[in-house]
Amino acid sequence: MADRFSRRGFLAGLGAALAPGMALAEAPLVSLRPQLRGDLPSGAERLVQAAGLRGEVVFAVADATTGAALEAYGGDQGLPPASVGKALTALYALDVLGSDHRFETVLMADGPIENGIIKGDLILVGGGDPLLDTDALATMAANLREAGITEVQGAFKVYEGALPYVFSIDPGQPDHLGYSPSISGISLNFNRVHFEWKRDGTSYDVTMDARSARYQPSVEMASMRVENRKLPIYTYESSARQDRWTVAKGALGNGGARWLPVRKPALYAGDVFQTLARANGIVLGRVQVTREAPQGTVLVVHQSDPLDSILRGMLKYSTNLTAEMVGMAASKARGAQLETLQDSAAEMNRWAAETYGVTGIAMVDHSGLGDASRMAPGDLVTALVAAKQAGALRPLLKKFTLADSQGRPVKNHPIKVDAKTGTLNFVSGLGGFITTPGGADLAFAIFTADVDHRATIPRANRERPQGARSWNSRSRKLQRALIERWGSMAGS
Repeated sequence: MADRFSRRGFLAGLGAALAPGMALAEAPLVSLRPQLRGDLPSGAERLVQAAGLRGEVVFAVADATTGAALEAYGGDQGLPPASVGKALTALYALDVLGSDHRFETVLMADGPIENGIIKGDLILVGGGDPLLDTDALATMAANLREAGITEVQGAFKVYEGALPYVFSIDPGQPDHLGYSPSISGISLNFNRVHFEWKRDGTSYDVTMDARSARYQPSVEMASMRVENRKLPIYTYESSARQDRWTVAKGALGNGGARWLPVRKPALYAGDVFQTLARANGIVLGRVQVTREAPQGTVLVVHQSDPLDSILRGMLKYSTNLTAEMVGMAASKARGAQLETLQDSAAEMNRWAAETYGVTGIAMVDHSGLGDASRMAPGDLVTALVAAKQAGALRPLLKKFTLADSQGRPVKNHPIKVDAKTGTLNFVSGLGGFITTPGGADLAFAIFTADVDHRATIPRANRERPQGARSWNSRSRKLQRALIERWGSMAGS
């Protein structure tokens, strides 16, 4: 592993970072800051100024092979990384759990089995699989029948205690946003329920189901009522056994659909499995949720894809629930006592300090959804350099397409980028790897945020606040300009 580079000495070792014959278009600076003495701004500073972003900009870039620092802006300041934080979570999970790790969901009988009859309870045991879906549960139900089970005389239970229960990844988000669902030791369909509506004269037909590729069973644990109002569009109320939603009739139009978050994951999975078991001739009793570790006879096992495949999908689609579940699984594997999501994030922060010697990483979750997280770009670059040397992360990252002066994607751009994006309202980040036209590999991180303005946005308006789209667009333009600069610096 390369030593952590110093962001106070960015010229040191620079010659070793570049291949023979390479020259810098503009000399990198020690720590770029606003000019105080009337000096001409550097190329990077001109790009930052031209972006016209309110708030803060910080970045760092280093040679990914040697670890030699090339350029930085903002010193050691940390900003919210948004979903760029998932890159760190991927490294954490790979290191602690291993790339071949698989999560298991199990059907277990707690009692003797006689002539296909379970003389006790049937337990659906969640094992922290973030990709469990309705299709997988349908296969498990069919396999249960193939195993000869025809009847369950005891209770039907769902075990969710493999991970702590979390009501919402980020409670600061509006209730109805599907990317901030609940977490527990069992999830289904990313803990989202499908709400669909169609106009029928002056009223609406509404459905709530757990659809996946092959099935779409309706659910009872989530209900929707259309109310004659314009605002708020959605309201949420929790009862003992149901997520109760209302929607404003004035917002529905002729029809549509969206995914809503599930707040009772174990009841959701149990509700759906009941329906699928019934389709196989097995009638189950009322779903009971337990956090007591089960024991009994294993009847059916569903294994997830290997972890590296799960992480590739997480990084491509930026799925928050996947990041939180694999992060919490890694923290639990390290022996951490977890009660909250913040407990698990703190364990990942300790791991980063131990593994990379960094002190500027203070995540409050594993997905980057919480805007209280802070990450110094130089610290992420340190982790990326180590990952490059281990060959661990870049194959999992999504290719990032650069654009021309008109904003049009350039498919065969000479600068190749594999990176993780991150976007919240008035927060934008990008981090990953660059291969320059000359063949040099760079590791970089760019974070921008207007934290003060974001804090003024009411919770109800956080889905699409005014001005966020244009601000984030300017940030992305700056990110591309910086990548172009670094590719030219190290590849000319």
